[in-house]
Amino acid sequence: MRPGWRESDVTDMPMIGTHIDTFDGMERVPGGPGARLRWARTRATDFRAAFASTGTPDSVDTCELVTLPYPTKFGLFRASTAVAPFLSITNRMLVIRWRESDGRQRVLLFEPSDFELGRKTPYFAALGARVPSPLQSLVLKEHSTVLDHLSRLGIAPEDVDYLLFDHLHTQDLRRWVGTTAPQEDLGGGVTPRFPNARVIVQSDELAAMADLHPLQQPWYQAGTFKDIRPDAFLALTGGRILGPGVAVIPTPGHVFGNQTLVLNTSTGIWASSENAIAAECLTPEHSRLPGLARWARTWQQEVILNANSLENTAEQYNSLVLEKTLVDRSQVDERFLQFFPSSELTAAWTHPGTAPTFSHRAIHHRR
Repeated sequence: MRPGWRESDVTDMPMIGTHIDTFDGMERVPGGPGARLRWARTRATDFRAAFASTGTPDSVDTCELVTLPYPTKFGLFRASTAVAPFLSITNRMLVIRWRESDGRQRVLLFEPSDFELGRKTPYFAALGARVPSPLQSLVLKEHSTVLDHLSRLGIAPEDVDYLLFDHLHTQDLRRWVGTTAPQEDLGGGVTPRFPNARVIVQSDELAAMADLHPLQQPWYQAGTFKDIRPDAFLALTGGRILGPGVAVIPTPGHVFGNQTLVLNTSTGIWASSENAIAAECLTPEHSRLPGLARWARTWQQEVILNANSLENTAEQYNSLVLEKTLVDRSQVDERFLQFFPSSELTAAWTHPGTAPTFSHRAIHHRR
């Protein structure tokens, strides 16, 4: 089902923040993906210093939402030799607050997944139908909801300005931004829980969702966007500085319109996306996960992708190297980088051989 907006709606949407021209033109780099890899590495190096000079946000809080099973062959691509067919990932929301130059406070939610509705994503719905209910309780754990976390942090839903996802796989936004027509499965009309929030998204992804390719269909709930008004979105073309130490940059590959949150904090620069599911996937030579270090050494691949969708694998590799070049090293263990997976590999006794060597679990920042 096609979403209710037209292509012209996407291109006419208002912009936000300050445009980042550093990453413009990747698709026009002469040569193949190898040339674009070198370009991405150089541009990330150039952007590091400029981004650090923008300052830092007031705070970054990390909120656990849900831990769920995920196929090992997706999360660790072809590198893992673990016998377990599934591993566990924990989806977390970041709450970022900053002040504009005029003193107005801004609140951005990164990955505020409505995981109850997310279960209806075709791939996960089919997977859930095959797993007996008693087993589901062993491998799926709901930690807390988006709204409960905000209440704990003292943030009213109407004070949220922006919702941001690295991409819109599994997302159903109807309860967050409301609909223009009654929704039978939700019991009628839907009043937005975040009445003043706009969804920041790359225009490439919105355009793709209007006419999904068969390889994309298992991962999107495009039909749920049909009755969402176009002005609920802020569609970007490229990167933006959103506030002091807060940026979103294009990282295409996992999906055509993939994007990465970049933060400058008291410990340096972080990047967060789902291009990889563990920090060690950016430095696999230090990984104790079965197969990863050997795979990287054998095939001279410096990163291990999260590859459930293969829209453009070489470009996703390049994007992950861009993220790797951009961030600082962990102050906890310098072998690993401050890459924070939006869904992070989590140890589970039910999935032997998939316990991470190192986990961030959270980003903590107060200015």
